[in-house]
Amino acid sequence: MISNGIQLRVKGKVQGVGFRPYVWQLAHDLALAGDVCNDAEGVLIRLVMPPEDIYQTFLTQLYQRCPPLARIESITPHSLDWQTLPADFAIRSSGEGHMDTQVIPDAATCPSCLSELYHPEDRRYHYPFINCTHCGPRFTIIRKMPYDRPNTAMAEFPLCPACLVEYESPADRRFHAQPNACPVCGPHIWLSRKGDASTTGITGDNALQQAADLLLSGGILAIKGLGGFHLACDATNSDAVNKLRQRKHRPSKPLAVMLPSAQWLNYCSQEQDDGLKQLLKSSPAPIILLTQSLGSPLSDAICPGLDEVGMMLPSNPLQHLLTGMVNRPLVMTSGNSSGKPPALSNQQAQDDLADIADLWLMHNRDIVQRADDSVIRYHRGKAEMLRRARGYVPDAIELPDGFEHIPPILSMGADLKNTFCLLRGNAAVLSQHLGDLDDLDIQQQYQQSLTLFEDIYQFTPEAIVVDAHPGYVSHRYGRELAAQRRLPIIEVLHHHAHIAACLAEHGWRKEQGPVIGLALDGLGYGKNGQLWGGECLLVDYQHCEHLGGLPSVAMPGGDKASSQPWRNLLAQWLRFVPNWQNYSAAAVINRENWQPLATAIERGLNSPQASSCGRLFDAVAAALAICPSAISWEGEAACKLEALARQCCRTAHPVTMPVVNNQLDLATFWNQWLAYQAPAAERAYAFHDALAQGFASMAKMFASQHQIDIVVLSGGVMHNRLLRELLIHYLGDMQVIWPERLPMGDGGLSLGQAIIAAAR
Repeated sequence: MISNGIQLRVKGKVQGVGFRPYVWQLAHDLALAGDVCNDAEGVLIRLVMPPEDIYQTFLTQLYQRCPPLARIESITPHSLDWQTLPADFAIRSSGEGHMDTQVIPDAATCPSCLSELYHPEDRRYHYPFINCTHCGPRFTIIRKMPYDRPNTAMAEFPLCPACLVEYESPADRRFHAQPNACPVCGPHIWLSRKGDASTTGITGDNALQQAADLLLSGGILAIKGLGGFHLACDATNSDAVNKLRQRKHRPSKPLAVMLPSAQWLNYCSQEQDDGLKQLLKSSPAPIILLTQSLGSPLSDAICPGLDEVGMMLPSNPLQHLLTGMVNRPLVMTSGNSSGKPPALSNQQAQDDLADIADLWLMHNRDIVQRADDSVIRYHRGKAEMLRRARGYVPDAIELPDGFEHIPPILSMGADLKNTFCLLRGNAAVLSQHLGDLDDLDIQQQYQQSLTLFEDIYQFTPEAIVVDAHPGYVSHRYGRELAAQRRLPIIEVLHHHAHIAACLAEHGWRKEQGPVIGLALDGLGYGKNGQLWGGECLLVDYQHCEHLGGLPSVAMPGGDKASSQPWRNLLAQWLRFVPNWQNYSAAAVINRENWQPLATAIERGLNSPQASSCGRLFDAVAAALAICPSAISWEGEAACKLEALARQCCRTAHPVTMPVVNNQLDLATFWNQWLAYQAPAAERAYAFHDALAQGFASMAKMFASQHQIDIVVLSGGVMHNRLLRELLIHYLGDMQVIWPERLPMGDGGLSLGQAIIAAAR
């Protein structure tokens, strides 16, 4: 019997992006009969069997005319027998079933919605929640799949008749746009003062105008966004910026800046090419690290001691309206008090930000999922991900060939810059950046996000993967989950996961064999309980062999060494510089009570040995006296050291880090570096250059021994642009890859954990 129909299973980013009305319109254009619906697997299209040429045209145009936010990953046809042939083409209601589609990230306001936002005759004029199927919140409002309004934070806002007509009309841009709303039926904004989170009082344009007036007068505003609160102030007003720093107890960590429009790049950034503007205006609308221009109007207090500023454009209608009224750059930083995650609820924002904000710009739509701003560095047309969150999560990452039909695996990530990963089939879904799991509030958000991801994706893991470090919160929580669910637990070495994540991102197949990996970071658990952080490794998906790297040096005081750079300088000099007290740079140490630490190092008391590249950077920064005795944010000393080194014209120098017995010789380095009489910038550059030459020589030596021609760079230290450029230069003709779509630091670690477990 010949089938009278065909069924097309479409998978990918096809829900909540206007895909069904697009199919409906295409079917009507081609005079096809049948229907289309969402279900838990994606989109299902059913057609009365068309002529072959029309069917092929339909398939071709499905790909070619996709909506802006949609992405088709596969279309699988099956024969279909209609019991009753439909006369036209319709859109059916969503079905249920096993979840196998993608949740869509939040998307920045599209040009069509912006045009309506500023059109005085439009019924959504100045409405701060304008959206359509091409833009608006998705991930931050979803409670479960399928992605329909009752399953989102919009469930409590019934559509008014006008919005309902749009919502039900396939020809309309807002057909089944789940956050669709207007001033009559949707969420609204209001201005609150300290201790008053009620929805009464100053609303609408009056609230926006008073918020703008506050910012222009040097005040601090808390703003409820899509995935959390922000704190804002005038980025050109040093008094306002310093007041924010003082109230937030954030003395020097760089602050992100929101520009009113891309035209402001002409005044604020050295980079102004078309690729940068496209990235700023893209649907993720990330923060982009850019080199600040000379004469920039931004306050010097935005990024003291650094040469890069994080800049972004407004990504939602409320931000567009506010920056339009202020018409100058605004600091737009996370709405959290010191040591806490960003506030999500109105009451939490009132409580946590009571000593920081002067006013609160609130709204009454719940934030279901936290999503910080994503952060990207852009330089010479190249982008690298530093923090992956709003706009990119939860986009799935396709696994390399050979990793099909993987059973469900949950990997727990690391404790800093935490993400977790759900891996199933041939794809991985990473969570948004969550932060430092030492914080109890972030632990709670981590557990809540994991529960929600498992619910949204109907995900039941068959194995749980953890970092091998037994002291990690993520390790302990993973073991608890595995015990509760009676699942196998798999431990993965920290730096193995770093390299494997990069391989997976670049589509490296198992049969391509091992690579040389340079994994440089602060600290990670290595083989036999060793603490690694500056390693040259032989890696494939299943194995990790240590070849060489930095020598292990004491970390006096354990974790305190990560926040007090001078401790690392003391440890380095006690090990490698016998006459260290004769140098003028020793004043940095002599100001501190260092003698008890020296005794502790000698006796091995609370001074674990680690081959940490991050702590070596801290030591050099301390020797140059460019960082405080106690840093206030992770990476502060290293970032200032890189910024200083970039001021140098890359002159020749006498400093080396030779490879001796498979380790970089730090005794030679320190003695040459201390004898090098040059300005601070040249000495900072000499350190970067010697480190890059040393590791490049080591990598080439081992690559030759193992007949390998590819080197993988990963670990948080590799976000140092200068070091990475020098490494690539000295590695010469070797193929060099590094993470770009995922962070090189611990934010990408969970993918590496998951794919190693899958390979095993």
